[in-house]
Amino acid sequence: MSEVDVSATGGERARSKGGSGSGARGRSAEPAAELPIARVLVDVSPHHLDRPFDYVVPSRFDTEAVPGCRVRVRFNGRLLDGFLLERVAESDYAGRLAWLQRVVSSEPVLVGELLELVRAVARRYAGTLNDVARLAVPPRHARVENEAVVAGPGEPPSPPESTSWSRYGHGAAFLRAVREGKPARAVWQALPDEDWSTRLAELAAAAAAERRSAILVVPDHRDLTRLTKSCAALLGDRGVVSLSSELGQAERYRRWLAVRRGNARIVVGTRAAMFAPVVPPVGLVVVWDDGDDQHLYPTAPYPHVRDVLTHRAHSAGAALLIGGFARTAEAEMLVESGWAGELVASRAEVRSATPRVTAIGEDDAQLAKDPTIRSARLPSIAFQAARQALRDGTPVLVQVPRRGYMPALGCAGCGERATCRKCAGPLAIPAGRSDVARPPSCRWCGAVEHAFRCVSCGNDRLRAIVIGAARTAEELGKAFGGVTVRTSGGNEVLDRVPAAPALVVATPGVEPVAADGYGAALLLDARAMLSRPELRAGEQALRRWFAAATLVRSAARGGRVVVLAESELPPVQALVRWDPSWYAARELAGRAELGYPPAKRVASVDGAPEAVNELLDGVELPGSGEILGPVPLGEVDVAGESERERALLRVDRAHGRLLADALYEAQVRRGRGSGGPVRVQLDPLEPI
Repeated sequence: MSEVDVSATGGERARSKGGSGSGARGRSAEPAAELPIARVLVDVSPHHLDRPFDYVVPSRFDTEAVPGCRVRVRFNGRLLDGFLLERVAESDYAGRLAWLQRVVSSEPVLVGELLELVRAVARRYAGTLNDVARLAVPPRHARVENEAVVAGPGEPPSPPESTSWSRYGHGAAFLRAVREGKPARAVWQALPDEDWSTRLAELAAAAAAERRSAILVVPDHRDLTRLTKSCAALLGDRGVVSLSSELGQAERYRRWLAVRRGNARIVVGTRAAMFAPVVPPVGLVVVWDDGDDQHLYPTAPYPHVRDVLTHRAHSAGAALLIGGFARTAEAEMLVESGWAGELVASRAEVRSATPRVTAIGEDDAQLAKDPTIRSARLPSIAFQAARQALRDGTPVLVQVPRRGYMPALGCAGCGERATCRKCAGPLAIPAGRSDVARPPSCRWCGAVEHAFRCVSCGNDRLRAIVIGAARTAEELGKAFGGVTVRTSGGNEVLDRVPAAPALVVATPGVEPVAADGYGAALLLDARAMLSRPELRAGEQALRRWFAAATLVRSAARGGRVVVLAESELPPVQALVRWDPSWYAARELAGRAELGYPPAKRVASVDGAPEAVNELLDGVELPGSGEILGPVPLGEVDVAGESERERALLRVDRAHGRLLADALYEAQVRRGRGSGGPVRVQLDPLEPI
């Protein structure tokens, strides 16, 4: 039996739906009596092989070879794993077909709603079915699969009566819609003193009470631990399954199977949980803190939790909640388009729950008392706030940027971020050139800036500033003699600190919780965070500030937050006023004006110069499409032979599906390519 040429393209590819590889030579086998053809998704990566291949099902596998099961087939001379997608009566391929070699497991793991979700995600991100299937279905563990099936959760408990959702406009109505199984969609702006995990658990309990499934996704294991405890308190341990990459292979597969078999309807987890195979009907999907970078999968095709769950809620007719203390431009776009409503508390509720927030230079009195307030790293207002909190017997949180942040070019006079006059991208000094006096270039379009002049103050000089957490802790220890200094970051992360005087230096995202709230929070190097050469620098800085400020006592209890940045900056204004929706609307409008996500759909293509140009030559963009670059990335490829480049492709939002299809087809036509591999990513968090 001859093999099919799996590298065939064009018309040959269209007729090569038939399987490849030799059959079971030397064996006497009969095809299954009914539906003898299996269409198998073979575990191969290239786009030009992204299609099911037909194989003959031997009669001995007739009962085991069910749609969604794992199989092994011979493909291009090798035995490879695959998923049996469906069985049909006849094949479209006119040649001889190879035999199905083995049914690895008859457990249907890729079928129904999960298979349709995998297909939809692959198409949205110009990826292959195999790429998404690897993310959606965990590796098999035979012993776990053969374990006795555990009994389900039984009768779901009645959801508790909750009045806390009434603090938000339309909050009670949203809870009622979840209980009634309506496809309500909302963006939730949580108050700083909110027990957000309990609120989400109440929504999950409302869905479970009517025997509907719920999926709740959080960024990291600290949030996951908190949410799991809240859900278990309302639904019991048997009614909730927690999924995360922290689990071992056996335990992860055990819990995943429990969800697929219907033993638990409530799934909480990190990003992998967005593919949880819950039993229909799905009543609720939730993503908490959608601006966190960890919601983006770092492997192809790089799906984002928010986008996947948005699609899942729409296709399943489920309720959707995007919640957080801050708001992203993407969430704001859903609100402004009318696709989702918003759950926001009144200004009176906000004022009663927030700490007092102070920025530098708010009034002339500050400048008169401390003339160095704009240049000092720890001016007098910060010292005063810290000393008062320590005298009151409370800890002080000191937030500093993570070590390893890339130096950002900014104005040497006022500190404003340096941007390109052509496309508003960040200016940077290429690798190997450390002299900031030499002309910088744009990291997006590659244009060289020979005559920089700050749009705010007219200064023509640039600078880059980065200060680490270790040095900050050392400086504070000297300034506050006799006060305990604790650090949280890197490999040493604190979960909680006692309600006692101490200075707690933490990097963003790992701030420990104080037993009775912090008396003050100092947000250091705020200007450096805003000056990072990224599209989302302001949004990310504000999200991290809000996260730290929510750990501080309310103003009525003496809580105070000092942000060391000028009060006139929009992100600082949003923090002072505690108005994330205002800043999100402003950010969305700015990106629409500049033509960047989410107002437009953008894709990045990077690789060796020959590979990038080869793919770009094969892309057929829609009418609104344009290409920026390519520009060098300042790094070499895996082989260390050539410098990598990146090009950006962007189209109007309405043509986003056309862009994904065009990139997919270009990768199919390119095949393995002569210039080496390329990385294609749609909707990157940072298109640089």
